[in-house]
Amino acid sequence: MSEVLLWVVGILVAAVGVAVSIALHEVGHLLPAKRFGVKVTQYMVGFGPTLFSRRRGETEYGVKAIPLGGYIRMIGMFPPQPGDEPGRVRASSTGRWALMAEEARAASFVEVGPGEEHRTFYRLPVAKRIAIMFGGPFVNLVLALVLTAVAASAIGAPGLVPTVSSVSQCVLPAGTTASECGPDDPPAPGARAGLQPGDTVLSFAGREVTGWEQLSDLIRASGGRTVQVVVERDGRRVELTATPVLTRRAVLDERTGEPTGAVEEVGFLGVSPSIAVVRTPLAEVPAVVAGQVAGVANIVLRLPQRLVDVAQAAFGSEARDPNGPIGVVGIGRIAGELNARPAIIPGDELAERTSRLVSLLAGLNVALFVFNMIPLLPFDGGHIAGALWEVLKKALFRLRGRPDPGPVDVAKAMPLAYGVSLVLIGMSALLLYADIVRPVTLG
Repeated sequence: MSEVLLWVVGILVAAVGVAVSIALHEVGHLLPAKRFGVKVTQYMVGFGPTLFSRRRGETEYGVKAIPLGGYIRMIGMFPPQPGDEPGRVRASSTGRWALMAEEARAASFVEVGPGEEHRTFYRLPVAKRIAIMFGGPFVNLVLALVLTAVAASAIGAPGLVPTVSSVSQCVLPAGTTASECGPDDPPAPGARAGLQPGDTVLSFAGREVTGWEQLSDLIRASGGRTVQVVVERDGRRVELTATPVLTRRAVLDERTGEPTGAVEEVGFLGVSPSIAVVRTPLAEVPAVVAGQVAGVANIVLRLPQRLVDVAQAAFGSEARDPNGPIGVVGIGRIAGELNARPAIIPGDELAERTSRLVSLLAGLNVALFVFNMIPLLPFDGGHIAGALWEVLKKALFRLRGRPDPGPVDVAKAMPLAYGVSLVLIGMSALLLYADIVRPVTLG
């Protein structure tokens, strides 16, 4: 298959994956809403003009032109003001912010028919409202777990394993450009211990070895000490003794992998790992996804600075941060590049490319989960935050012996929601431009 075709396939897989993830997110809202008796008038994937739709029962299902999200439309999202008739805009609401809230409140009652007042969203108990709003992000979280399990546990990915691929014959001085041993270079500890290519390290210094990263840490921490090394060689166990030497090595940045300029003394054995398909144990998948959630949350918390960095890269000479935010165009480019990249392990091209794309879709669902949990309207987290505030408010009123204050009027936050929406539009435009003129590449 040609590289161009692989690019196109990768982009199509990403596009379909994003659309399906969004559609299932909205199903996560739709099913509990219908289960709890709320009238849902629309289920839409996308925004803007409707490309096509079909009505089934009381709900219109369709796809819109701008594939940047989706929504379900439930009647009675916001409670009326005390004493007001549902759906009426107060004549006294002349302030700009108050009028926004009143219009949003009235619009949420436009489709409430006679005798349907009991089917409005705001009348549900708090727990059911939270279940509806959390249903969408929860689906994305489940998708992230399932896709990560498929990519990391079922298929696996190329990784370093503690099987020796080569053994250094000497210890070269730090910073040297030499590639061959000189007469004055001391022998490497691994070669002196009798390690050979093809040996699989089973234990080191009395610790069972489960992966190359763990073995590397054990070697670095064992400088100057004599340790026992157990390897598997040609189907049998061989016990060896090694003494890693202390060497000065550059300290690398954990995030970028680039040298920091500092040096440290670490143990050196002189062996290199092999590359093989590594499968993550299924029990470790939740921890992997949790780490991804924390990483995306960190990006969200630092989003203003991250967007400044994107703008400096797009309109200046700054380099684009590969770990920063990207837009839909950037996601497509990365998917195409991932699919077109040659396989690391020959003969396993299809599985490796599938694992890459499935991992990408898992990461996208993690991002959808985190962004939708932001406790601001129009995100799902904004409605959840409003419902939780209602619980707290009612508890405080009960403690003070005051009457039930009723539902929290989330409509009052609509001016903020419009402001957040404008910021999202601006962010999407910036990322679109940056993804075109200064795209993120995998290197």
